[in-house]
Amino acid sequence: MTNAPLRIRNRDARRLWLDAQGLAATPTGPLDLAATIRKLGFVQLDSIRVVARAHDHILWSRNQNYREPMLVKLLKDQRAVFEHFTHDASVIPIEFYPNWRRQFRRLEEKVRGWEWHRGMHDEDGRAAIRERIRAEGPLSSHAFDTKVEGPREMWRRPPHKLSLDYMWYAGELSTSHRDGFTKFYDLTERVIPPAHLKCREPSEAKQVDWLCREAINRLAFGSEGDIQRFWAAADLEEVKAWAAAQKDLVPVEIESAEGDWSRALAPADIETRLAAAEAPTSRLRILSPFDPVIRDRARLKRLFGFDYRIEIFVPAAKRIWGYYVYPLLEGDRMIGRLCAKADRNAGKLTVERLWTEPGVMWTPARAAKLDAELARFARLANTGEVDWLPEANMDIRGR
Repeated sequence: MTNAPLRIRNRDARRLWLDAQGLAATPTGPLDLAATIRKLGFVQLDSIRVVARAHDHILWSRNQNYREPMLVKLLKDQRAVFEHFTHDASVIPIEFYPNWRRQFRRLEEKVRGWEWHRGMHDEDGRAAIRERIRAEGPLSSHAFDTKVEGPREMWRRPPHKLSLDYMWYAGELSTSHRDGFTKFYDLTERVIPPAHLKCREPSEAKQVDWLCREAINRLAFGSEGDIQRFWAAADLEEVKAWAAAQKDLVPVEIESAEGDWSRALAPADIETRLAAAEAPTSRLRILSPFDPVIRDRARLKRLFGFDYRIEIFVPAAKRIWGYYVYPLLEGDRMIGRLCAKADRNAGKLTVERLWTEPGVMWTPARAAKLDAELARFARLANTGEVDWLPEANMDIRGR
């Protein structure tokens, strides 16, 4: 490492980050879904379907030729991805499987210590579940009927569900497929292709090195904390020890949206990346609240000055924005927030509210861009009509 940090201005940092995360280019052209997921590293799964589920929305944001059944086929038919836990349930490229094995062990240990898993079956109970799956094929939690004992609390689960989850976290069971969003569990040896399942596992040190390198390559730059949070599959102390031992990382200083500077690390080819990263498309984009660019709220605020939280678990009376609000990206700026929902039965996408960020003027050109993106968003949701509620644009500045 050299001692003189490379200084990266805020606009360039945003350009690098959006390019690294596949949001700089216009989201059109031929779609290589496996390559898109490989570029991102993983795609978070989520069950909420206000317009589209998070994983479908994230993939559509990178290429709007994407449609919902495509990820199902990639998992079930092609086995090009597998499901496991990063910072949340995610789909991960299948070729990453050998370097993911330490995560099975890490999570097995953690799950045993989680209070909400104390009602888990003993080994005999888990063995009985495995034998049923072996004999009957992939099963969902609905195939079992153990009950929650004691008071019913929000996060309590019946013993069979806890056991299925435990064996999934530990890598004994894998997701065979999903029906809607219902997960079907199968024996791992019947899900993971032999070339990846039987591949020799790298050492612990090599797996940590792989996790950190793959994270910093997808971040383009970041602190040790940014690197750790990317996969959430290594401890911060492990990341710090890894970073201290590297000779090829470049120290950088990143300008925030507020104009202050913070130290970070970057890959050895950072200057080449700076020269090559394309300017973001001027198209207006409706992003998922779980998009990789949105997910790390501290990084989002630092780079874009955009203070965002998802309020699905906030009581309605205490929400500032709404239950499920979409960030709006135009070029390299977060320009607003949108509350919309789809009614597939009625064939309608309803815009309930639009807010612009301070300093953003709502011009006819921006309005036209949003209308075009809403029409594309409606096609993803299989709805034809876009309907604006009368009060939807009351929070727009500069009308």
